[in-house]
Amino acid sequence: MKYSVLFIASILIVAVFIAGCTQQPATQQPSTTQGVIKVGVIASLTGPASNVGTNMWQSAQVAADKINSEGGVTLKDGSKAQIRLIVGDDESTQQGGQKAATKLITDDKVDILVGGYSSAVTSSYQQTIAEYKIPYIVTGASSPIITHRTDIDTSYIFHHCPTTDTYGQYTTMFIDQVVRPEVNKKLGAPAARPFRLAMLYQDTAFGKGVQSAVNNTITTGKLNIQLVSQQSYRMGESDFRTPLTAIKAANPDAVYLAAFPNEGAPIITQARRDIGLNTIFLNVENNDNAQFYKDLGQYGEGAIIESRFSPYVAPVGAVADAQNEFKQSYFARFGTFPDMMGASTYEGIFIAAQATKNAGTTDKVAVRQELIALNMPQVIEAMKDQTCSFSPDFRESTFDLWMEQLSYNATLGETRPLIVWPDNLKTTDFVLPSWYVAGSSP
Repeated sequence: MKYSVLFIASILIVAVFIAGCTQQPATQQPSTTQGVIKVGVIASLTGPASNVGTNMWQSAQVAADKINSEGGVTLKDGSKAQIRLIVGDDESTQQGGQKAATKLITDDKVDILVGGYSSAVTSSYQQTIAEYKIPYIVTGASSPIITHRTDIDTSYIFHHCPTTDTYGQYTTMFIDQVVRPEVNKKLGAPAARPFRLAMLYQDTAFGKGVQSAVNNTITTGKLNIQLVSQQSYRMGESDFRTPLTAIKAANPDAVYLAAFPNEGAPIITQARRDIGLNTIFLNVENNDNAQFYKDLGQYGEGAIIESRFSPYVAPVGAVADAQNEFKQSYFARFGTFPDMMGASTYEGIFIAAQATKNAGTTDKVAVRQELIALNMPQVIEAMKDQTCSFSPDFRESTFDLWMEQLSYNATLGETRPLIVWPDNLKTTDFVLPSWYVAGSSP
């Protein structure tokens, strides 16, 4: 009996030894992140920009779901990797942006970043991007400073949205070519009459960028536009009656706003309801937002938005079906429609996936090189040459833009956009509302 116990014990010891020898060393164990591409999404989930930031984050989720449902991303070894999103709330502040970016990079160890809305917030953590050399596809912050600045290395940052230079110039040309002739016609004035334009802009890199673009376009193009008032306000303000009163006193023919949606809607409402400033309000593209249309109500009638994606209208052509699919997928999940910043963030996830696929790895240097060389078909927005790519100098995408005019729908109690320019995309003509009051010489 004693012999049997010793014999069995010996057999067990040998079995354990053999099993141990056949196990892989710890360094050869599969990583917990194997088969996963970690994409950090920086968005304003709280604070003054939370309306747009939430839309960006939700759009990123719709994109990741689509990519993953179609098999994920093929890597160099033939394996498939799934997109895993990790969100960082920049809280609509510079401090929040720094905290979010640092956590995503150092704690969450993301492979690539997508997002960024406020230019001031995004620029505040660019040094962190430069230090860790992580590819970043910026889909919302529109100031050219994001990739043009020379005080830090911006070579890992790619700009997938029009800059304030681009849409500031585009809107100013629309004013000169379309709005100015209609105002002169209403007044019975000669073509030589200068158009009287006022500006109300957010006192940030974004707002100042729009202001600078308008001034530069007027000067370099020798346009017959006179800037009669240029007023600024702090981001997140809610009462705009003081600067609006000053603008009304300047007798403008139109007012160009460089504002976020949560600012633009009360500006227009206060201007028309409280100040009696019955003029055309021109808005930057980030206001092409479902909540903006709802908040404006009747006071949005006749307003203009420069755009490249809208929750409620699409240009005829190749992107219409793709936009509709995105809108339906977004609505099915969140019960509302995506906005423009959401659209570019949706595309940003696809761009991140394509660059990683082309690199065949999540290695950050390799992914950056593939972003530089990127040449992929447009996703849901109309791009120059129907291609997503980045310019060789400042790594900027080039979009096809259009102008919309808002019409009030009494049944809905909201405004809806119609494309009025350029001619090859428009669905109707620009009109001056019956209540419109043109400026006059003081």
